[in-house]
Amino acid sequence: MAEISSLTQNHYVFEVSLKRNDIPSYKEYPFSLPAISNLHEIKLHPKVTFFIGENGAGKSTLVEAIAIAFGFNPEGGSKHFSFSTRESHSELYKYIVLRKGVKRPRDSYFLRAESFYNVATNIEDLGVGAVYGERSLHAQSHGESFMSLFLNRFLGKGFYILDEPEAALSPMRQLSLISRLHELVSNNSQFIIATHSPLLLAYPDSYIYNIDDNGIKKVSYEQTDHFMITKSFVNNYKGMLNELTKD
Repeated sequence: MAEISSLTQNHYVFEVSLKRNDIPSYKEYPFSLPAISNLHEIKLHPKVTFFIGENGAGKSTLVEAIAIAFGFNPEGGSKHFSFSTRESHSELYKYIVLRKGVKRPRDSYFLRAESFYNVATNIEDLGVGAVYGERSLHAQSHGESFMSLFLNRFLGKGFYILDEPEAALSPMRQLSLISRLHELVSNNSQFIIATHSPLLLAYPDSYIYNIDDNGIKKVSYEQTDHFMITKSFVNNYKGMLNELTKD
């Protein structure tokens, strides 16, 4: 009980679990994914929790379900967004349980990199673009619009879910995102992030969960493929390129 009391004081959401007995069939997508079929509960870090894995492993599917279970629009935005351009989300959110702390976030946002264009369009339709900066999101590059979101719309004391936020960001902008992430964490914010970025994963106050054919496992930064492959490539890029491009 003491552990749970401590968790509820420091988290907005401290655990994600699956209503396993209610699953209709583990032979159907998305329940057939090892990430889901082996899921019981996941403890979240009070600051940042990363989900990583190969394409198709299920990390975005899981993060999306967590976001919808929290009350976000499936395509992204704040909890007040209700537009829909195309329903592509799975039924997983119906079987997700979020164990919440005693605090409630003052701000919240769900970023899906693949549908942010639709969110930006809805922002203009609603006439609330000024909240995101002086320039229209559509008048900026993809990366600039992402940074405008992080810098202007994220207010702190918030619960933020980001699905591949690095998709539009250069390495330098990813470093800027780490700095902004830390500012928001220092202002009592909590993040869940699905990412492929070895730069973002280096953020120290975090848990990293790797998703593969065996399910979900917490790993250290140095144990991730992202770190090991990047390190190997940088240390011997000529040798690796020779191997990759040889006839």
